[in-house]
Amino acid sequence: MQALQLDATNQPVAVRDVPVPTPGPGEILVRLHAAALNHRDVFIQQGKYAGIKLPCTLGADGAGEVAAHGPDVPADAPAVGARVLINPGLRWGDNPRAQARDFVVLGMPDPGTFAEYIALPARYMRPLPAHLSFEQGAALPLAGLTAYRAAFTRAQVQPGERVLVTGVGGGVALMAAQFCAARGAEVWVTSSSDDKLARAQALGAKGGINYNTENWVKTLTQQAGGAFDVIIDSAAGSAFGALLDAAAPGGRIVFFGGTLGNIPDVPPAKVFWKQLSILGSTMGTEQDFEDMLALVTEKQIVPVVDEVFPLADGEAALRRLDAGAQFGKVVLQIA
Repeated sequence: MQALQLDATNQPVAVRDVPVPTPGPGEILVRLHAAALNHRDVFIQQGKYAGIKLPCTLGADGAGEVAAHGPDVPADAPAVGARVLINPGLRWGDNPRAQARDFVVLGMPDPGTFAEYIALPARYMRPLPAHLSFEQGAALPLAGLTAYRAAFTRAQVQPGERVLVTGVGGGVALMAAQFCAARGAEVWVTSSSDDKLARAQALGAKGGINYNTENWVKTLTQQAGGAFDVIIDSAAGSAFGALLDAAAPGGRIVFFGGTLGNIPDVPPAKVFWKQLSILGSTMGTEQDFEDMLALVTEKQIVPVVDEVFPLADGEAALRRLDAGAQFGKVVLQIA
């Protein structure tokens, strides 16, 4: 089979011929139809990720059809031919509050979804929601799981609350905005692109602002009619201080990434006097994944696909994601 592999950091990915995996006990072999990129793939390629082991087939997100069962597959496992979606968070562990030490994300060191086939334990396979194509389905797992846990398991977003999602355009931020709006929250967004702000409003956001605008927090809170009950962020860095000002008293700030680096100079009084909760979040449990799929199915939510590339053009797809021009998920179509 063909697989898109990374042989060394700071090198292009390349298509390789590798053996089709044989499903072991309790495993399912999936013929992949689509796989989605995440910034994690770019960070691994750039050597900016912990515990890199190469060569490896990258890719955490995938959707396809069950091709075969290994021995001792559970009776409730998806049947051969069923359309399935892969949960990319492996071995979370028994504590729902935090992942176990051996938790990993699919696609390094375990072989990932940028390939024609993948074999994984049946517990990580779930039916692909009927209203989604393979490309839309592939765009959902990692971004959807991360967004769901951040918004609902960690920040406990409630209907009617005012929610700010920063950096809309990225896959997780867009999913968080779509999920919160679907649950009845009033969603506002930020971006450096006015076009992305307009597109986010078409998906259900009430409004937004370009964060390069001077005094954007004051302007946005005036537009929104007040500060924000929940803020969902992935940038951290020096911009984090503005989020403290944007948060309402008793507000919750949850973040799942740090693309702008470490957070400097957080004034303690702004946190304790406003009774703020600052929450970290990473991926999610198997129950979070089930609950996320239930929300997507109930509300008929469709992940935003930015652009679809053939597997052979995987390097071009990575470069588009790295450039930050995308709105939604960059997806690989697998023949």
